[in-house]
Amino acid sequence: MVTMNRVARMLNGLFLILCAFAALFPMLNVLAVSFSSSRSILAGEVFLWPVEFNIQAFAKHFESGLLFTAMRNTIIITVVGTFLQMLATTLTAYSLSKKRLRGRSFFLLMILFTMLFGGGLIPMFLLLRNLHILDTFWAIWLPGLVSVYNLFVMKSFFEGLPKEIEESATIDGANDPMILWKVVLPLSKPILAALSLFYAVGLWNVYAQALYFLTSSNLMPLMVRLYQLIQVNALDSMLDNSELNLVQPESIKASAIIISVLPILCVYPFLQKYFVKGVLLGSVKG
Repeated sequence: MVTMNRVARMLNGLFLILCAFAALFPMLNVLAVSFSSSRSILAGEVFLWPVEFNIQAFAKHFESGLLFTAMRNTIIITVVGTFLQMLATTLTAYSLSKKRLRGRSFFLLMILFTMLFGGGLIPMFLLLRNLHILDTFWAIWLPGLVSVYNLFVMKSFFEGLPKEIEESATIDGANDPMILWKVVLPLSKPILAALSLFYAVGLWNVYAQALYFLTSSNLMPLMVRLYQLIQVNALDSMLDNSELNLVQPESIKASAIIISVLPILCVYPFLQKYFVKGVLLGSVKG
């Protein structure tokens, strides 16, 4: 029996290693291409390790500055948007977690209705146009200000907190805003970190909304800029014939991908410890 368990653990470990390699392989290949020379890329010699180490692709991005302008826009969209979304989600979830709230069932039903039915792209475009927020970051922030799924997860988490803690704070004279700020939020770090990560990753990868609702090139986020780099015309504007011996379009694309994913990869390890715990705590209560 012990031997069978050991074999099962070994097979499970081998399977997980293969899954991890399958997930890492594309990124390692892109990383190798971004740091390889033009000759080695054309010869098909690049696999998982850079050949003839070369940083000209990254230098071209620094020279043009377009990718870093897009990254600045994405950072603004992500940081401000995550703050606004977490603020709206937290305040709404805390209010709905209180059974004494008048009309609570009605509000919950209306919120759930939006999870099942939506107006569509054209009504959303007309609404944003009438609000005069097209071609602004608000066109990205406002339509997705509250995720219904995240709202119910946070609401369930708040409902699972011990009622005695809030009751003791009420006896001491604290009102609802003070209880939320001083008592509830310090106890909710796992769920706050997990949902912040959900929102931040979604905003970092925003593409369709920016393509539909933004027209100014100086407001375009990172994902739209990456799409433009795939187009031949965009690469032609960055490279001339004399530079093709030093850097290839494939290297430009690969380096742009590395620059785009690096910030979110740096942030994720600090929030990962809260990720699973926070989602489980919020989903099994209530």
